[in-house]
Amino acid sequence: MEYHIDTQICVIGAGHAGVEAALACSRLGLKTVIFTMNVDSIAMMPCNPHIGGSSKGHLVREIDALGGEMGKNIDKTFIQSKMLNVSKGPAVHSLRTQADKAEYSKTMRQVLEHQENLTIRQAEVMQILTEDHKVVGVRIHTGTVYRCQAAIICTGTYLNARCLVGESITETGPSGMQRSTGLKDSLNGIGIPLRRFKTGTPARMDGRSLDYSKMTIQEGDKVVIPFSYSTDPADVQIEQVPCFLTYTNEETHNIIRQNIDRSPIYAGIIEGTGPRYCPSIEDKVVKFAEKTRHQVFIEPEGRGTNEVYVDGMSSSMPDDVQQRMYRTVPGLENCVIVKNAYAIEYDCINANLLKLTLETRDVDGLFCAGQFNGSSGYEEAAAQGLMAGINAAMKILGGEPLVLKRSEAYIGVLIDDLVTKDNREPYRMMTSRAEYRLLLRQDNADLRLRKYGYRVGLISQEQYDHVCEKERMIEEEIRRLKSIRIGAARENQEYLRAHNSSDLKTACSLAELMCRPELGYEAIAGLDPDRKPLPKEVTEQVEINIRYEGYIARQKRQVEQFDKMENRKIPAAIDYDDVGSLRLEARQKLKEFRPTSIGQASRLSGVTPADIAVLLIYLEKYRAQRGETIMKGREG
Repeated sequence: MEYHIDTQICVIGAGHAGVEAALACSRLGLKTVIFTMNVDSIAMMPCNPHIGGSSKGHLVREIDALGGEMGKNIDKTFIQSKMLNVSKGPAVHSLRTQADKAEYSKTMRQVLEHQENLTIRQAEVMQILTEDHKVVGVRIHTGTVYRCQAAIICTGTYLNARCLVGESITETGPSGMQRSTGLKDSLNGIGIPLRRFKTGTPARMDGRSLDYSKMTIQEGDKVVIPFSYSTDPADVQIEQVPCFLTYTNEETHNIIRQNIDRSPIYAGIIEGTGPRYCPSIEDKVVKFAEKTRHQVFIEPEGRGTNEVYVDGMSSSMPDDVQQRMYRTVPGLENCVIVKNAYAIEYDCINANLLKLTLETRDVDGLFCAGQFNGSSGYEEAAAQGLMAGINAAMKILGGEPLVLKRSEAYIGVLIDDLVTKDNREPYRMMTSRAEYRLLLRQDNADLRLRKYGYRVGLISQEQYDHVCEKERMIEEEIRRLKSIRIGAARENQEYLRAHNSSDLKTACSLAELMCRPELGYEAIAGLDPDRKPLPKEVTEQVEINIRYEGYIARQKRQVEQFDKMENRKIPAAIDYDDVGSLRLEARQKLKEFRPTSIGQASRLSGVTPADIAVLLIYLEKYRAQRGETIMKGREG
């Protein structure tokens, strides 16, 4: 007899995507079960021990603004924090924190264990059950069926995984965890084809065996900025743990070149495609042969361990080669390897199979998130998990789905790129992928996205009221600074000279003065006797908005043009074979992806501006004919 358990949503996998998906669903009142191969692997960091970084920090801030958990959890468990790119403009400022790996996983598990409506189940999901192309449940390895209305697949790098160290191949998931094998046949059976991707990780070493005197110390920021908008900044001003910088050299590279045929990447053993923007050290040596050295960061794995992570030297070389190449690096001459570097191959999908809600096009109620969608990185996974969880919940609750546009969030860029582009390698988020990055800064994520978190129910009334008040104060202070004008009086000129600024020729506003590089909001305080104290989060926005006003206005005009294309919807019933003068490649891509708007169609690889022009003309005729048909129907 088949044993059934009733729930509403099943989340398959408890990595960074899975935990965000499960928390979102359960917090929205839905009975949720999250399945994991091992409860000790919840929110595990099998690769780098940090959260954030260039563009990834933006994603974490956006996750938090929408009501996700990653930012809150890393604020509780970080050991070093640094704002990157501070010498550049605010568009590329990105927060990056070193995590205490064990504490991060432990603390996130506690959050899940205390979450109402959420059950953790250690089990392997073997089958997705469907009826009439709609999800009705999942079957686990014991045969038990969990009946549900939606399922979210977040298998990460576990599905049919194998780890490679030289000629040694182990059929296992990351960090020696049990892999998942049963789901593959089930997915193929319901029309979800899989493909093979690869990623890798460096060795972990006993920090006591390293000579840090030969390296350059990398300290954290003196004043720490939290990731989460709900974290009290005073709570994150803690004693930090340093990282260290060293470099490979020609000896390192020669050892790799002499043994390149023993690398499974170059020996043809690895089937999957690896990430272009996070290459192994052997890839770096081969593809960037002109470089005589590469950066290597020594990063602690936590406060309660001596284990360190050798960032920048991921590899799949054999054990003996790893030992020799690592020991050529200054400071690593006597290193003791705790865990070998390894490559890992795993099954994932082509995200072109998904809608922008992250629901599959052909199986109703089946959502996918994280590395299963062909992305890489903890932050990309968490962002997708949150969005998949929200949209699965909205589907069941009858609410409006949440789809963020490219002009609204890095999350919007991430999902749009995954769904519309032909990604042949693990996708990594980068600031250069965002066309409107001056608008999508990490410092204004709450102003951009809190309203959406509030709309779906993950942001409280108090949090929403706070951001509305913050927005009001920003706008009011900008208006005030623009309205106050000062002249070329002697005391004003002396004040400006004292701040290394040139004299005034004519009267100007305080806002205009702030546009001078040497004069910020705080610097002009002596010229502004009527100023009232404002929170730092407000004055920061005031300064950025005034200083970059022209650039921001230009990007807003670009967004208006972008929105016009996004708002030009393509009817679902359109037959692309009827569109004359459309190139064959474009016709094939449009039929395959079924874009919902002209904007989305224009971003498909293989669709040119000329194809879009042809499509626009056809749509005008199509709508005109449909209008005539409707009128005739009414007359009849």
